[in-house]
Amino acid sequence: MLAPTPTSHAEELMQLEDQYGAHNYHPLPVVLSRGRGVHLWDVAGRQYFDFLSAYSAVNQGHCHPRIIGALTEQAQKLTLTSRAFFNDRLGAAEKQLCELFGYDKALLMNSGAEAVETALKLARKWGYQEKGIAPNMARIVVAEHNFHGRTTGIISFSTDPDSTGGFGPYVPGYQVVPYNDAAALAEALADPHVCGFLIEPIQGEAGVVVPGEGYLTAAAELCREHNVLLITDEIQTGLGRTGKLLATDYEEVRGDILILGKALSGGVLPVSAVLADDAIMLTIKPGQHGSTFGGNPLACAVMQAALDVLLDEKLADNAFRLGEIFRARMRQLQAQRLEVVTLVRGRGLLNAVVIKPAADGRTAWDVCVSLMEHGLLAKPTHGDIIRFAPPLVITEEQLHAACDVIEQVILAF
Repeated sequence: MLAPTPTSHAEELMQLEDQYGAHNYHPLPVVLSRGRGVHLWDVAGRQYFDFLSAYSAVNQGHCHPRIIGALTEQAQKLTLTSRAFFNDRLGAAEKQLCELFGYDKALLMNSGAEAVETALKLARKWGYQEKGIAPNMARIVVAEHNFHGRTTGIISFSTDPDSTGGFGPYVPGYQVVPYNDAAALAEALADPHVCGFLIEPIQGEAGVVVPGEGYLTAAAELCREHNVLLITDEIQTGLGRTGKLLATDYEEVRGDILILGKALSGGVLPVSAVLADDAIMLTIKPGQHGSTFGGNPLACAVMQAALDVLLDEKLADNAFRLGEIFRARMRQLQAQRLEVVTLVRGRGLLNAVVIKPAADGRTAWDVCVSLMEHGLLAKPTHGDIIRFAPPLVITEEQLHAACDVIEQVILAF
């Protein structure tokens, strides 16, 4: 019998997922087995630029040695105690988070969706206890085309039919307003039952939609005016991705509740956090919220190393500088192929290119397949948008090499 070829091995692995896994994702046909820095390798040993970064979870690059070192060292000592007891890592990790972002308290969870649910519970509890909203009447305002996760609670205020179809009934207590529309927000916040406004400073899953200058400032002012909590979801946009530590830093806006995740662990473990001041955080009492794995010693060690890498290597500065170069290259490409590239937008190294479908029916998906074949991995969203978000450790030389690949594929589309 002939030994399996690399291609047949990849096909076998994809078939295994298809046969035994749920069909809740539609991945590109590449089977990855190794990562380092900005690169990934498939099971046949082919190398790729990673321009998705696990949806910004690996801002610090794949398998950063400092983060992996912290993981392996702590894994040999203590991994989990639950919060039934104190552990020797959590307090220091919470202190680092609070001092870095300027809040009184941090509450560690695991996934981003868990952190969003935590923030929603906090806002409601504050609304009843501090704002004086009547029981079970609290409302939270959200933005159209939002993406905050896929729990049954979160999809209750989604406007994406793929997220909501067939999963009702939905949780009440939410109002959707247009994104980047301060007038609509002002009208919604006038309702005295509103306790919070949940917003992505840049809408990532919607296609890297950047609000107009001044929108976040206006939103913060409206929240203060109406005694409503501003809840900023920086799970994807935070931790250097947009060229600042937080995307809200562009307008010097501070959320009353800040939600972090993804790159908080450098892509090594599920780690998320909710930060708020005492007047908000201490409304929740013992027994009213928790997580078995939230704040575990292993996650704390990894998170602290991931934050150290982010700061020590000045990854936000690198993202800001290289983001300007990337968008300049993409706009030059747009000028050459206006019939293909209709829009370039983004901040830092969170960018999107909008692709006009070809006359023969090819779409952004086909562009991503071709990019994969040429050694660069990216993923389309909403059919016509390609999100480009490499690890923040990328060098200028690597960025230009990746832009050459994108240019080659788009010019041939």
